[in-house]
Amino acid sequence: MRAWLLSAGLGLLLVCQAATAGTVLIVGDSISAAFGLDTRVGWVSLLEKRLAEQGYKDKVVNASVSGDTSGGGQARLPALLSEHKPDLVILELGGNDGLRGQPPEQLKQNLASMIDSARAAGAKVLLLGMQIPPNYGARYTQAFKQVYVDLAEQKKVALVPFMLEGVGGHPEYTQADGLHPAANAQPRLLDNVWPQLKALL
Repeated sequence: MRAWLLSAGLGLLLVCQAATAGTVLIVGDSISAAFGLDTRVGWVSLLEKRLAEQGYKDKVVNASVSGDTSGGGQARLPALLSEHKPDLVILELGGNDGLRGQPPEQLKQNLASMIDSARAAGAKVLLLGMQIPPNYGARYTQAFKQVYVDLAEQKKVALVPFMLEGVGGHPEYTQADGLHPAANAQPRLLDNVWPQLKALL
């Protein structure tokens, strides 16, 4: 009888552990794709290591594509949701929209659609805010930045206001192209994201 109870208890424990293991889907651009770097040093790979070190069983799926825009991410998302059935979707998009001078309202509409699609599929959402260099003009840069703030408020989603905080505009953390975060910046990126991400696991 005792052996049966122990066996049943162990089985229940394994079921509970499996139930708590979810999937984290990251839909981003070159920043999350670790452009110009060995992907093993990118912030997404560092995230996988941190999750394991802290006892999380969550699987990380990095669906980031260098050069992608919010429109591209929106087009790719339905298939990703269907394939991976994530519990948490991290949206890291918009930088390329800004660099191409696309209308902030279009960025907002694309991200809002992605948030709605992720939620409809049963996933939580974490939005990673972006900012662009001031040489695009004060009016445009402010409107771009405000997209993320407004979306987080209107859609009631978790927000990292500026993923590149402490990295953007700092040459010592930037690759030779002057745009992409260097290897030594990747732990900072993870630290910027981690508090909000951890709260959603």
